[in-house]
Amino acid sequence: MSKKVCVIGAGRWGKNHIRTLDGLGCLAGIVDNDAAALSALSKEYPDARCYQDYREAAEGDFNGFTIATPADTHYTIASTLLKKGKHVMVEKPVALTLREAEDLKKTAEEKRANLMVGHVLLFHPAIRKIKEMIEGGKIGKLQYLYSNRLNLGTVRTEENILWSFAPHDISLFQYFIGMLPTEIVSRGGAFLQPAIHDSTMTVLQYPDNIVGHIFVSWLHPFKEHRLVVIGSEGMISFEDSTQDKHLHYYEKGIEWVQGKPIKRDGHTERVEYDPAMPLTEELKYFVDHLDGKSIDISDSQSAVDVLYILEKATESLLKGVETIRGE
Repeated sequence: MSKKVCVIGAGRWGKNHIRTLDGLGCLAGIVDNDAAALSALSKEYPDARCYQDYREAAEGDFNGFTIATPADTHYTIASTLLKKGKHVMVEKPVALTLREAEDLKKTAEEKRANLMVGHVLLFHPAIRKIKEMIEGGKIGKLQYLYSNRLNLGTVRTEENILWSFAPHDISLFQYFIGMLPTEIVSRGGAFLQPAIHDSTMTVLQYPDNIVGHIFVSWLHPFKEHRLVVIGSEGMISFEDSTQDKHLHYYEKGIEWVQGKPIKRDGHTERVEYDPAMPLTEELKYFVDHLDGKSIDISDSQSAVDVLYILEKATESLLKGVETIRGE
């Protein structure tokens, strides 16, 4: 085993970390405070050292740690590990406030440790292909993009839909655009629990007249994960919730002919991409950087940018509620 990684948190998503790292030959430790679950995992993965306390695991000779615990524990656990100079990958969101995210970034830089956030879609081969198409000029000038992330459940009690679902989409927008938005407006509704929004629509205005919107809901009759990217010369759509997960390029747009807008309705092309699993690619990337070389995808700055946008969107969301109540 060339690199040794310890997984903190063996819940639903943590088990995916464990299984994937075991497949990569890098699983060396597991931490979970559920003794019965930990006992079962120790039998399934006998070569991994098991702990109920992450602070005990932090004293081990692991090259890196992944954190897949509840969001409100991310900051404390990551801070403890980073202060010991450990390389860390934290599931999204990296923390629950911008101040905490900035503090983790500062600690990582001071200790020369890599801090990576689990924006797993940045490692999806279809997303990488879309990035390649945008940068290659396939769609012309980027103008507008939107993302719908909708489903019935999983309803959270400790965080609203914006913080639960939207980090994925915000990270995608940042990956494609490479600039922070200049204006953020968010509105939504809380129907199941007081003050916890179940559905939100967030509109983001970026420099160079680029606009995006993110629609997220866990109160929706069917699952839809759709990303659409519009450019001056063409358009792209990706349906991540369908069985075939099709990626399409549309040679469509609007052209001005003698001062009149005329629809250009060209061909539709299915775009092929590598079928690799995003989590596998993400964890491979993390493992490949356990030697300390700097990361440039899902890094600490990406974590800070996403938290900044989430906080601004939350301010807008709450301001909208206050305005309506004020009337």
